[in-house]
Amino acid sequence: MAQWTDPAAQRWLIGVELRHYRQLANRTAVAAAEAIGCTAGKINHLESGRNRQQPDEVVALLNYYGAPDDVVQRLSQLAEWADRRAWWSPWSDVTATWFQSFVGLEGQAAREFLYEPVFVPGLLQTEAYARAVTSATPRVRSDHVDRFVAFRQARAAVLTDAEPLELVVVVGEAALRLDVGDPGVLQDQYRHLIRLAALPNVELQVLRPEDGIHSGFTGAFAILSFEHAHSVGYVELQDDAVYIHDQEQMRGYSMAAENLREVALSPAESVRFIESLVHD
Repeated sequence: MAQWTDPAAQRWLIGVELRHYRQLANRTAVAAAEAIGCTAGKINHLESGRNRQQPDEVVALLNYYGAPDDVVQRLSQLAEWADRRAWWSPWSDVTATWFQSFVGLEGQAAREFLYEPVFVPGLLQTEAYARAVTSATPRVRSDHVDRFVAFRQARAAVLTDAEPLELVVVVGEAALRLDVGDPGVLQDQYRHLIRLAALPNVELQVLRPEDGIHSGFTGAFAILSFEHAHSVGYVELQDDAVYIHDQEQMRGYSMAAENLREVALSPAESVRFIESLVHD
């Protein structure tokens, strides 16, 4: 998925991993700096992703921390990838910086779990649905609607790429019934969901009120899984977002995702449910 490269997201991922293995080894930034011959300030910059991490620095630090050989190999490989222009750069002026971080990480991810109880997730929206939702939100200026919709459509191509993102989505029934646009917009959106659910890399499940108590009561969240780094959780706020990379906390989000998938309709049942909405 090279065309989805985001240098900032790449640096952030490596930095999180470096901090994780330093803390696991119970080493201070000062001790790590002495080990590779730099300042503690540089260690902090490497861990925050502010500075680009060179492969030899990554290898030296991870070896000092006693990280497993496979970890050293995968993170040094990640550091070797050349910096490129972030794929979302053409829309940088119409997207929030905290969301740019998410789509940058999403482009690096191999798998994504997404729970959305309010509306059809952006990755799954038709152009008409995206336009209706975007026009109704105060987050996007009216003169930015067209370009934001174009950005959303470009992002959705990650599902049909030559090496597509593996996506598991649990969407609430209320989201499917939300009054967005005219009836034709909703009908087209339902048909689009059915087409996407037929893709081998997309698994769509519907969660109905009658399915019972579940672990998604706190709202929408996403989990991004990577080939070369630990999983990252994402929770969107009103005008910001929280990124969870502590692996103890991530276990809770993973358990919540498993529970949602168990409670929701199966993928086959979900498709039949959406088909019933088309007929309605």
